[in-house]
Parts: sequence; structure tokens; C-alpha cells
Amino acid sequence: MREIVQQFLSGERALYDTHDARIRYCTFADGESPLKECSDLEIDNCLFKWKYPLWYTRNVKMTNCSLFDMARAGIWYVDNISVSDTVIEAPKNFRRARGIVLKNVDFPNASETLWSCQDIRMEQVTARGDYFAMNSRDIKAENFTLVGNYSFDGSENVEIRNSRLLSRDAFWNADNIVVYDSFISGEYLGWNSRNITLVNCTIESMQGMCYIDNLVMKNCRLINTNLAFEYAQADVEIVGQVDSVFNPKGGVIRADRIGELIMDGRRVKIDQTRIEAGEIGKHSDRAGWEA
Repeated sequence: MREIVQQFLSGERALYDTHDARIRYCTFADGESPLKECSDLEIDNCLFKWKYPLWYTRNVKMTNCSLFDMARAGIWYVDNISVSDTVIEAPKNFRRARGIVLKNVDFPNASETLWSCQDIRMEQVTARGDYFAMNSRDIKAENFTLVGNYSFDGSENVEIRNSRLLSRDAFWNADNIVVYDSFISGEYLGWNSRNITLVNCTIESMQGMCYIDNLVMKNCRLINTNLAFEYAQADVEIVGQVDSVFNPKGGVIRADRIGELIMDGRRVKIDQTRIEAGEIGKHSDRAGWEA
């Protein structure tokens, strides 16, 4: 295997078409696409300071690296890449890539990251930025922390465990989403989606879990959550209170207490939803803005 050690590399396509190489302690300075059309690389303790560092590249192992802000749109059209113990400051990373493993990776600016990718594994990943994982599929994440809105829009086949998501409009237009033992805070959670399952989760959401076909919730707690389940086909089990439930389309809703149950017979078939609550504070047939 070719060794490239402690080099300062600049200029466009500095190591273009490199194969079967170990690249260590190198600095990729100004110059686009330094590792374009490469394969079978081990990259260790390297700095990337300019745009498009890894495009059309295969079989990459990257450890202890730093991608600075200007290394944006950095990892596109890549097959089989693992990244560990790395900071990726640059936005718009990972686009139309597949076979991605991320372990102990920090994305301080994850705007528009992981778009249209597939076969993704994440462990101990932290990301801050909007539109994370749009239109990506076959994702497994554990101990994942996200601060950023509109995440997982259009995503498919996603499994998340032991994670924390502060994300308005998460999981829109999505299909086959399962979240275990996690905390989610964000308005309008899960709209226009199918097959969303939440297990042992704590959720805060204004008008959350609406317009969902096949919503399942098991042993979940809803805090500061109102106008939930509008036009959702749901089978949910809520521990404690939900502030208000609004016009579910069908199924069963179980809760210790519902602060206000709003069921408008003009808009939904009331007998299609079974309500099992220890206490209902208030029954209404109109939303407050229609009173």
C-alpha cells in the first residue's frame, strides 16, 4: 500500500485517481477535488480545507480527521466509507452516497447533510443544522443528537435508538420510521407520513403526529403537546396526560388523562376512533378558533 505522510497539498485534484494508499498527517489546502476518482484509501489525521475533497470515490476509511468550513459539499457520490473520531464542520456533506458508517462524528454545521443517501449507520453522532437526512433510506442510528429543523424529510426505513432530536417538522413525508427510548421536541412532528412507530419515547410537539397513516406509540409520554393526532390513523398508548387530542381519523387512543378531546363530526367519523382515558377534562366538537 502506498504511503503518503505529512504532505502539504494544494491545487486542483492534488491526488486525483489515487488507489490503494494510506494518507496520514496531510493537509489538503486550497484546491478543489483533491481525492476525486480514488479508491481503497486509509485517511488518518488529515486536514481538509477546501471544496469537494471526496467525489466519485470508493472504499474509504477516515479516522481522526477535520473537514473545515470550506470543505463543503465534501463527500458526494461515494460508495463504502467509514468515518470515525472526526469533526466535519463543512455543510452539505454526504450526497447521493451509500454504504456510510459514522462513529463518534461531530457535525457542527450539518445543514443539508446526508441527502439522498442509503445504507447508513450512525453511532455517537452529533449534528446541528436544518434538513438533515432528506430523502435518505436504510438508516440506523444510536446515541444520535440532532439540533436542526426539517430532519428526515422523505426518508425511508429509519431506526433510531437512545437519541435526542430537537427538530421542528421532523419525519415529514417519511415511511417506515421506528424510534426507541428517545426524546423528540419539535412542532408538527411526522406530518404526511406512513408507518411511524415510537416506543418508550418522550415527546414535546405542538400539533404533532398528524396526517399519519399507521401511527403506533407504545409507552410514550407527551409533554406540552396539544392538538395531537389530527387526521391520523393511530394506535397509541400514552403515559400520563396529553393536553389535547384533535380529530383523529381512526384507531385507538389510550391515555391516563386527556386535557381536551376535540371531535368534529363534520370532519371525521367519530365512531372510527376508540378513546380510552382515565379522565377527560373537556369535550368539544369544534376547535377553539371555530368557536
